[in-house]
Amino acid sequence: MTVLEKKLEISDIIELFSAGCKNEEKIGMEYERLPVNRETKQAVPYAGCYGVSEFLRTFAREHNWDYIFDNDNIIGLKKLHDTITLEPGCQIELSIEPEFTVKKLKEKIDNIDLKFKDILDLFNMDLLAYGVYPNTTYHNIQIQPKRRYHVMANYLWGILSDVMMRETAGIQVGIDFKNEEDAMYKFYIANLLSPFITAVFANSNIRGGVDTSYKSFRALAWLNTDNDRCGFATVLSKNLEFKDYVYAVLNSPMIFIERNNELIEINGKINFTQFMQDGYEGFEATLDDFKLHANLFFPDVRLRKFIEIRNHDCVGGDLQYAVPAFYKGIMYDNNALSSVENMLGKISSVEMSNLRHEVPKSGLDTKINGYKVKDISKELFDISYSALKSKNDSDREFLNPVISMIKKGISPCDMHFKN
Repeated sequence: MTVLEKKLEISDIIELFSAGCKNEEKIGMEYERLPVNRETKQAVPYAGCYGVSEFLRTFAREHNWDYIFDNDNIIGLKKLHDTITLEPGCQIELSIEPEFTVKKLKEKIDNIDLKFKDILDLFNMDLLAYGVYPNTTYHNIQIQPKRRYHVMANYLWGILSDVMMRETAGIQVGIDFKNEEDAMYKFYIANLLSPFITAVFANSNIRGGVDTSYKSFRALAWLNTDNDRCGFATVLSKNLEFKDYVYAVLNSPMIFIERNNELIEINGKINFTQFMQDGYEGFEATLDDFKLHANLFFPDVRLRKFIEIRNHDCVGGDLQYAVPAFYKGIMYDNNALSSVENMLGKISSVEMSNLRHEVPKSGLDTKINGYKVKDISKELFDISYSALKSKNDSDREFLNPVISMIKKGISPCDMHFKN
């Protein structure tokens, strides 16, 4: 380190999150789906004439998208602020620039899907809106060639980490915050909601061609991926500050750093606090190192320059738009936030942790304090719907089919998925 270089401080890291404060109320959405062959119903591999890599190459050529490379391998596409990227098992993720309305997000995704259609036909491929590959397990899914995924696969120690990486697909939602207090209150509320909304959108009971007896095998996989970086990031409290989240990330084991386009594996030997204090094999901690490390931290709710809510199985049939619509109704209405806190705030951390572990199996039928998750979830969706209706926000229409499902006590996985 030269005299002019400044040692990384916690205040530098906290500033990353402070920079996210904005007076906007946009919604972001990341939508992962599973590429499968129409005839065999098996996962489509990365390589080959009809592989996912060639699919991306064909789409980019026909619709003028730019390539995203890792070394010489295509790992995604980008156009302006929208991206199409590959998860480790070649799950195809659309990441859409945030918008003020869910309807606008839908228009963008519908437009991309329309462009996908002819190429999917050419490749004899479907994109399944489901939480796990229903017919292919990780034993028969090679990790795509993005280098960091191979390092992660070798490190993550949970018994279902390979399932999480290679088989699962989900939906993530991004929420804006105005200031630190607003951010951490929304972070708290999103964590309280987490197991309930996992149950509502449970959609991964079929795996390996059989019914697993779990409503969300995807949620089970995340529970068994790496307890050092998954689950609840912090204690459940409405009095958190940015530094509380930062300390949680700092104290998680490091997997690798990057220097000169090379990955230097650390494999949990130190956490980021130790890296900041002592360095690692001659390398000093930088802000870019923290950004990378924070992206390898996978809680149900992740703090970035926005709040990223991550605990939903992939769903389709327009149910996917109920996910951002639900959070829009809750997170951008003070009365709705207070109502959720009044409903769920008295649940203890132990009870909430137990609920997270029971929901993948029982879904909406899970009980907590004598109440079914189904009944609590119905009230939560009513709160969101009422908040949107009070603003004459037509995005509330996306909630109707989900409210109808909850009344019947069913989740997407109960709606006769055809594999």
